[in-house]
Amino acid sequence: MLNAASGSRVQAPVLSDLIPGERVRDLLVVFGFAAAIGVCAQVAIRLPFTPVPITGQTFAVLLGGLAVGTRRALAGTVLYLALGLVGVPWFAAGAGGFAVLTTPSFGYIVGFVFAAALLGWLASRRLDRRPLTVLAAMVAGDLVIYLFGATWLAVDLHLTAASAIALGVTPFLIGDALKTLVAMGLFPTAWKLLGSRDASAQ
Repeated sequence: MLNAASGSRVQAPVLSDLIPGERVRDLLVVFGFAAAIGVCAQVAIRLPFTPVPITGQTFAVLLGGLAVGTRRALAGTVLYLALGLVGVPWFAAGAGGFAVLTTPSFGYIVGFVFAAALLGWLASRRLDRRPLTVLAAMVAGDLVIYLFGATWLAVDLHLTAASAIALGVTPFLIGDALKTLVAMGLFPTAWKLLGSRDASAQ
């Protein structure tokens, strides 16, 4: 969508833009997003064949990114990462502190920052409005997380690319597919129920 006066592209609203009060809203959304990732990180299942646990973080990151937009998604994930590194115990299973930098799974946390920002940007282009575009956005976000996570895993454990994919990607594909199905139903439904305040959204 182009601004008729300036010719510049105008970003569509995301779901969190429907909350009134811009500055207070932004602060609440950023802190709430970081906290949501931290809470979901406590849902952690260790698998015997990989050092990377199954957690709820990815779900929170991807859905949150679609809901809050680029700037707030970036700010929220950076806040989550920064506070976790200085000791807040809200990485997977209550981990925290700079020691996390030496773990094989730290690359996934870095990937969260880029994936959330990407999904926020895609949402501002209305890819959060229809099931198939939500599918495309979720797949893109997962690929970013896997890229950072599997690369870090390979470097940390001196693995081949095939081994890194086997340990850091393949075990999580079914779970991520289920999360994507939930998102495909959730976001279009949320827009229908809440209603977009963008008159040109249709």
